[in-house]
Amino acid sequence: MNLSTNYLGLKLESPVVVSACTLSEDISNIVRMEDAGAGAVVMFSLFEEQIRQDAARYDAISQNTSNLFAEASDFFPGIEDYHVGPYEYLEKIRQAKARTSLPIIGSLNGVTNEGWIEYAKLIEEAGADALEVNIFFIPADIHTNAAQVEQRYVDIVKAIRRSVRIPVSVKLSPYFSAIGNMARRLYEEGANGLVLFNRFYQPDFDIQQLKVLPNLQYSEATEIRLPLLWLAILHGRVPVSLAATSGVNSEIEVIKYLLAGADVAMTASTLYRNGIDYITVMNHGIRNWMKAKGFESIQAFKGVMSQQNISDPTAYERANYIKILESKR
Repeated sequence: MNLSTNYLGLKLESPVVVSACTLSEDISNIVRMEDAGAGAVVMFSLFEEQIRQDAARYDAISQNTSNLFAEASDFFPGIEDYHVGPYEYLEKIRQAKARTSLPIIGSLNGVTNEGWIEYAKLIEEAGADALEVNIFFIPADIHTNAAQVEQRYVDIVKAIRRSVRIPVSVKLSPYFSAIGNMARRLYEEGANGLVLFNRFYQPDFDIQQLKVLPNLQYSEATEIRLPLLWLAILHGRVPVSLAATSGVNSEIEVIKYLLAGADVAMTASTLYRNGIDYITVMNHGIRNWMKAKGFESIQAFKGVMSQQNISDPTAYERANYIKILESKR
């Protein structure tokens, strides 16, 4: 059974991709991911806040030392000594490319098109095969309208697309009023791929201490429903690579996403639960299912259950919603 697939113009040996998470901070883990059969690895995210913090620290030190004497520029240590976070990130990409043959996808997480655009270029220069843009923006300001939120995404993608030559994917929020239109606009600005969907931070409350708790829970298989819907709708309609990244706990979710039209399924939660070697189990499960169904390759069944390909396209629309409600009477 051939598990190879194409994502962002890159040939992957498996549709199982490790999503951005702390596991990739350790290069030995990336080596294990390759050995277990991962198709690619999205590196842990470099946050805009890290870049801004390090830049501010550098500026402060530079101002305090630049007038000490004429040779101050020689006295001042290299910038990499103070940009530990961002520059260490770039070094991790170099090491991952040197020690594995896996496609390595850099990840930038931010909310503006300032400060971190240059790092898109640096990530490319470090050897990344592609870049995933995670625009983590919650419009908490009630004066911010939908058009402004959408334009923020468009402007960031446009700026990054101008700065790099490698493929760029965008990790989308599920909260746009018209996801299909947003997908088309991002494609028109140069996005090569879309990742559905971003799991926004959703706080909990401690009712005894009256504190906001920054809890993060692993994803569950039940979370695939929303991205499954939109993958099935977008497949074949917007000419971009499609990735799914919610609720991938086993080969079952991977298969469902592929049937909907995804090129790859990204996972992290199940690797925290079951270990990196669980990728091997997932690949084995996909092969067994393909063999049972008579599919020789991923391409043979990818998108066969998308809205474009099924016999009853209304299954993804309001008509089917009404049928479901009527069946419960």
